[in-house]
Amino acid sequence: MAELPNVKGLLVLPRLRIQNVNAISAPMTWGFPSMTAFMGLMWALERALNGRYPLVLNACGVVCHAFEPQVSKGGFTKSFCLTRNPVGKDGGSASIIEEGRTHLDLTLVFGVVGGLLTASSEEQEAALKHIADLISRMRVAGGTVLPGPPFQRPELIALADNDEERRRQFRRIRRTLLPGFCLVERHDLLEARHRQMRDNNAEATLLDAWLDLSRINWSASVARNDAGAESVSWRHDRANGWIVPIPLGYAALTDVQDPGTVMNARDTATPFRFVEAVYGIGQWIGPHRLVDACQMFWYPSTDEQLGLYRCCNDYVRFS
Repeated sequence: MAELPNVKGLLVLPRLRIQNVNAISAPMTWGFPSMTAFMGLMWALERALNGRYPLVLNACGVVCHAFEPQVSKGGFTKSFCLTRNPVGKDGGSASIIEEGRTHLDLTLVFGVVGGLLTASSEEQEAALKHIADLISRMRVAGGTVLPGPPFQRPELIALADNDEERRRQFRRIRRTLLPGFCLVERHDLLEARHRQMRDNNAEATLLDAWLDLSRINWSASVARNDAGAESVSWRHDRANGWIVPIPLGYAALTDVQDPGTVMNARDTATPFRFVEAVYGIGQWIGPHRLVDACQMFWYPSTDEQLGLYRCCNDYVRFS
């Protein structure tokens, strides 16, 4: 079972305005980027630091303050607003299909360890200035970080060893994350819905439960009064807050292939494996409802035997 890596401090990147983020995160979902994109950002930032500072990034939490999908206005059915690509030599349209885009305002909270947490204020200030400069030039889920307000300087916070003191520190931090919503994993809701569906249909699968949770299901109940008149009332099953289907990572379709044996692979020096998307259920909750920073952290998990590469979140465990 995957466990949250050691976290001794927080690196907060507040109020990032990001333009043209990839809004199609998996074949069956669209909207907010997959957490795998933020895992990639975390590793890319760590590599960009190149060991210059004693700081290791182990986990990532995401708080969304604004979400603006680039879709057509008006009407129930919407379509993505795509750019017009340059024409080819024959004057026809280029065979390029652009993916959907969205604009985001985010705060990223990284769980970190390392000697920088106990370094002097001058060393920390230099490191944070360097990190801010790196982030401003990096891609975040395919999007571009915009300069100017409300962009703020990163903050490095060393967490106390005492659990009560850590939670007191987090209470101060979470106020700065408002207004916004934090994405967490709710596998418990998926399992509960699966058990509920199996009571009525023994052949119900986790996919059936996932699809059922991904929509709002309405049902009608008919009541009769003493005079025999009928009245209809409608109710929905969405009682657990803002529930959303999310991609969690990838599952292997084949064995690991030797480097250079698969045609058209981007990297001929790295082993190759075909994979497909893995899905789960997430929930958007207000940061003021969190009691511990560990509830918001996502971290990577790899199981070579099962061929499973996914992002994990321990919201349920720490609640």
